[in-house]
Amino acid sequence: MLNKIIIVFALLAILLMVAMFVGEMATESQLKKDVKTLFSLSQNISNKTYSSEQLEQLPEPVRRYFRYSLQENQSYISYVRLIHDGKFRIKPGQKWMTIKGEEYFTTERPNFVWFGKVPMFSAKDIYFNGEGNLKVKLLSLIKVVDAKGEEINQGELLRWLGEAPWFPTALLPSENLRWEEVDENSARVILKDGNISVEGTFYFNQEGQIIQFKAKRFKDGVLENWSGFYHDYGEVEGMKVPMHVEVVWNLETGDFKYVDFTVKKIEYDVPIKF
Repeated sequence: MLNKIIIVFALLAILLMVAMFVGEMATESQLKKDVKTLFSLSQNISNKTYSSEQLEQLPEPVRRYFRYSLQENQSYISYVRLIHDGKFRIKPGQKWMTIKGEEYFTTERPNFVWFGKVPMFSAKDIYFNGEGNLKVKLLSLIKVVDAKGEEINQGELLRWLGEAPWFPTALLPSENLRWEEVDENSARVILKDGNISVEGTFYFNQEGQIIQFKAKRFKDGVLENWSGFYHDYGEVEGMKVPMHVEVVWNLETGDFKYVDFTVKKIEYDVPIKF
């Protein structure tokens, strides 16, 4: 009898391993399709170049930022891909989980795909042509979150804006992005994508680095204060970008930091999946 029980459990374990393998293969295949779709949604704008003359009408801290982060005649970035590690948690008081992720962006129109894995779970966050979708799976098999809708769309566009310091030319003024003066160390940015408009405030130090971003983002149906912090700037292809970011919900019950990512690799204008 005992032998039969052991055999049954062994077979169940094998079936689970096979199912997990199949699930991971299906997830990877879909991710490749999503990244391919992402890069097809936005045009190559790398024939455009940055000039300091573009800064004349911008608020002083924004001018300081571009003088710090860009070189004269810097080509506009069209496509971005990066790999990060770090830690993540879902709710206050929870232990941090290690995370590894990869993310892909377009800039001519704001779109992205992010895929991350923590122990037991994987997540995929997408923003395509004004529509966002967050999916979370257990063991790459069981869907436990499939969030979409207007509030998700707003949050995903804010995420793109908050992560734009990784590709600074996307923050240059354009038909869909404009800056407004606040004070000598901060400026408001307004971004439009189709029928969606989001805004937030970037904060700058005297060197010209972006050090913080603040905005109102939906959480559980309520607009809450949401902040990003930027550290450890490094040079990538002639541009200065932050290599360490933290993200915090500023709730009435207190600040809740839930993201702490370190960029391990970032590449521009290589529109294929890692």
